[in-house]
Amino acid sequence: MITIGLSSLFLGAVDVAVTIIAAVLALAAGVAVGIFAGSKILQKKRESKIGSAEAVVAKMKEDAETECKRIKKEAILEAKEQDLKMRNDFERESKEKRSELQRMEQRLVQKDEVLNKKDANLLKKNEEVEEQKRNLEKKSNEINALKEKVEKQHELMIAELEKVAQLTKEEAKAQIMESVQEEARRDSAVTVRRIEEEAKDEAEKKAKEIISLAIQRCCTDHASEITVSVVPLPNDDMKARIIGREGRNIRALENATGVEVVVDDTPEVVILSGFDPVRREVARLSLEKLVSDGRIHPARIEETVEKTAKELDQKIKEAGEAAMFDCGLFGIHPELIKLLGRLKYRTSYGQNVLQHSIEVSYLAGLMAQELGVDVNLAKRGGLLHDIGKAVDHEVEGTHIQIGTDLAKKYKENKNVVNCIQAHHGDVEPRTIEAVLVAAADAISGARPGARRETSTNYVKRLESLESIGSSFNGVDKCYAIQAGREIRVIVKPEQIDDVKAMYLAKDIAKKIESELEYPGQIKVNVIRESRAVEYAK
Repeated sequence: MITIGLSSLFLGAVDVAVTIIAAVLALAAGVAVGIFAGSKILQKKRESKIGSAEAVVAKMKEDAETECKRIKKEAILEAKEQDLKMRNDFERESKEKRSELQRMEQRLVQKDEVLNKKDANLLKKNEEVEEQKRNLEKKSNEINALKEKVEKQHELMIAELEKVAQLTKEEAKAQIMESVQEEARRDSAVTVRRIEEEAKDEAEKKAKEIISLAIQRCCTDHASEITVSVVPLPNDDMKARIIGREGRNIRALENATGVEVVVDDTPEVVILSGFDPVRREVARLSLEKLVSDGRIHPARIEETVEKTAKELDQKIKEAGEAAMFDCGLFGIHPELIKLLGRLKYRTSYGQNVLQHSIEVSYLAGLMAQELGVDVNLAKRGGLLHDIGKAVDHEVEGTHIQIGTDLAKKYKENKNVVNCIQAHHGDVEPRTIEAVLVAAADAISGARPGARRETSTNYVKRLESLESIGSSFNGVDKCYAIQAGREIRVIVKPEQIDDVKAMYLAKDIAKKIESELEYPGQIKVNVIRESRAVEYAK
């Protein structure tokens, strides 16, 4: 039974396998039939499309042939039109050329006619010129004949005149020339004298106008300087702190600054005394800082003085630059600028030297402008004319010589150097600007209030002036006037003549220069007066 079951099972499996194989074969046959049928269908479609494409190509070929014929026809027509246009243009240009040639031919014919007429006119004028030439030659011959005749008559007349005057021609000419020259010399002398007098009057008038105008336009304030400075204190207790224990603080301050510190009974002030204004200013500023800070001891004093000295150096430089800019000058050497700043702390007869230098620069520049000379040179010379006073207490020599050496050292113009040398008359001025600087210096120093002297010195100087003038023989009276800037000497006319009066003025001036010290200059005026008195009875 088991075998029968296995057999039936095997047979069933075989049937299934046969069925599957048959199905696979049927499927493969169906696919093959489908592929074949599809290929036939595709072939028919391809043949249909090829036929359609051939029809389209044929259509396109026919259209192309038609378009080609059309284009060919249009090209032929266009070529014919272009040819016709070119023919017309050529004919028009040819016609214009022929017209232009005809016009040119007409102009040439006209020019030829004009030239022929001109040629005829030239021939006619040539004949006229030849005729005039012949006439001129004839007249020239006649003139030469007359000239010879006149010369002969002139010689006869000269000979007759020489016979009558008993003088030769050359002698008569010499006498006439001598007479004319003598008359010309007299006339020229009179004219020169008149011109000199007019020029002198006009020059004096013009000089007064220029100086007065410069003084009016330059108005500056003046403040007299002294040799002491006053430092205010908040209270009198501060004096003890300034003095310090056993006077150590005040000694340290004096040693550091080089000025004398005066602490007296004057309430709430301390006085600083010293002839060097720079050191006095350093001491004043340092003491003000110490009083304000409150810490006063030797070490602090030395530190403050050193710091203040550096700050003052910067202020000095700024003061010099400010003076340069105020005067409108540029290109001055930095060292000269520093020296200018030092003049702020330098005085001369109570007048601040820096302010004086600025004023001299202004005055010289204004006068130079009026005269039409170099304004910058005049202003530069005026500003630097007293530069030697910045170091005259440190270097031997006069402030003029020191200033000259400084200007040469720092490559200043030779004309500026001459302004420095000549502003007190030590050297002759070479330029007008140097004369103007000297005049401006005298004006600035002589202005009322510019310089201050004590009354005692003032009186002594006046007395000395009068005594010097009275010490010479032949002097009747002597007066010091114009605030001591002029001495008027009245002499005895029977002892002193005009020539001796001139020498007397020079001798008095030399004696004043050698025996007195004074600001500016002193005019010596010697007066000789003769009087004849008679009474009518």
